[in-house]
Amino acid sequence: MDLYQILGIIVPAMIALAAPLIFTALGGVFSERSGVINIGLEGLMVIGAFTGIVSNLALADSLGAWTPWVSVLIAMVVAAIFSILHAVAAITFRADQTVSGVAINLLAVGLTVFLVKKIYGKGQTDIITEPFPRVDIPILSDIPYIGTIFFSNGYYISYIAILLAFVVWYIIYKTPFGLRIRAVGEHPMAADTMGISVTKIRYAGVIISGALAGIGGAIYAISFSNDFSHATINGQGFMAIAAMIFGKWHPLGAMGAALFFGLAQSLSVVGASLPFFKDIPAVYLLIAPYVLTIIALAGFIGRADAPKASGLPYIKGKR
Repeated sequence: MDLYQILGIIVPAMIALAAPLIFTALGGVFSERSGVINIGLEGLMVIGAFTGIVSNLALADSLGAWTPWVSVLIAMVVAAIFSILHAVAAITFRADQTVSGVAINLLAVGLTVFLVKKIYGKGQTDIITEPFPRVDIPILSDIPYIGTIFFSNGYYISYIAILLAFVVWYIIYKTPFGLRIRAVGEHPMAADTMGISVTKIRYAGVIISGALAGIGGAIYAISFSNDFSHATINGQGFMAIAAMIFGKWHPLGAMGAALFFGLAQSLSVVGASLPFFKDIPAVYLLIAPYVLTIIALAGFIGRADAPKASGLPYIKGKR
């Protein structure tokens, strides 16, 4: 097996596994740029995964190939609504944002496991019959060498995730809404003085983060696990938070970090079929993404500056 064949296996897996992280990390960028820490991204991904699988099972007979796309949209809406709990606690009642996020994580897992047992009578859902199909991107997959590596045997939703990172970059840095988000996250009192509603902007940031995390959770469940249980997400939300921090709260940086973590995960999935990795014990490949996450944060967290007002409740008239 030559390098070209190896890349043809690793790169599509990397892009596919990075997509849920990209969506969720971009959601984290919106929330934290507005000044609200959202540790609850893990729980919001759980809600998205649960909703995506349940709606997929319910709609498969009537929608056919459109089922996974509609399921992702439903997951997006449900997770956005669920994220309002964090927004109310952190913004309206000025609760500790980290504690509120942890509560969201615990509530999401407990609620979804309860509902799964109530609906299906067991600890996990049935297996879905309408996952996202793997495709070759028209025209791009025909490009010599590059096309086979980057645009073959992938998912449309994965490439949408990458394009979304550029859209979010434009929104954050080139639009009035993005300017308001950054102003509220850096100096809410100054933003308030200029007539910007700190509360509305922060609510918007948290709800957008919930919507994107719900998409990320649904994509992961529909593309990889094909069912839902308490262990489906299994730390993906925390890895997305790490990607956001590793990317220095920048949309394109978060995307790059998510691709890096996707590469680490792809090695744990396809490593056994590669010459260099086949002799490495499987357990080492499985823990590699989490070890690399810790190493990345330990190496870069000191150099990454969060928005200055991140985690600080705003009281009108006070600095």
